[in-house]
Amino acid sequence: MKIFCIGRNYAEHARELGNAVPTEPIVFMKPPTALLLDGKPFYYPSFTNDLQYEIEIVLRVSKSGRHIAPQFAHKYYDAVALGIDFTARDWQNKLKAQGAPWEIAKGFDNSAVLGKFVPLNAFESLQNIDFQLLKNKSVVQNGNTRDLIFSFDQIISYISQFFTFQQGDVIYTGTPSGVGAVEIGDVLEGILAGNSVLECEIR
Repeated sequence: MKIFCIGRNYAEHARELGNAVPTEPIVFMKPPTALLLDGKPFYYPSFTNDLQYEIEIVLRVSKSGRHIAPQFAHKYYDAVALGIDFTARDWQNKLKAQGAPWEIAKGFDNSAVLGKFVPLNAFESLQNIDFQLLKNKSVVQNGNTRDLIFSFDQIISYISQFFTFQQGDVIYTGTPSGVGAVEIGDVLEGILAGNSVLECEIR
């Protein structure tokens, strides 16, 4: 199983972190040990003082493929979920300043929270899916897939030029603006098209 992630896929989020809006998808990966499933709590790691949430729609890859043309990309995923890409922002800023890779900041244990998947046919349009992140019952992020810079199909096609997809791979498709820090005791909840599909307590 592979965990693909797309960086800076919402223009307002790119700007809030002082980054340029990309002209092609920014792809990075997390190891399988990053997954945190079934509503289990997240334990604040000792190596960071600036742990931040990033809510994202996650695609579930439904069959193997590579070099997928954009017009066929929709055949390679069958469900979406919400996920949280936890980021050690202090580490990320330090590594970016050094021109070094982001793995420590992004790929640490349990950094990829994943909620329950919802079949694609539950949505009227994949280009108009509302989603929110609540922290302690207050909305902190509010997104809609119409604001994606690179659509689901474009992401699938692009990644497949470099990596072979296998059934069960997942793709975190990017976060909207509003990212911020968490503290021990916070409770995060993900809302997808009006339904609660993810919950994570910070311990």
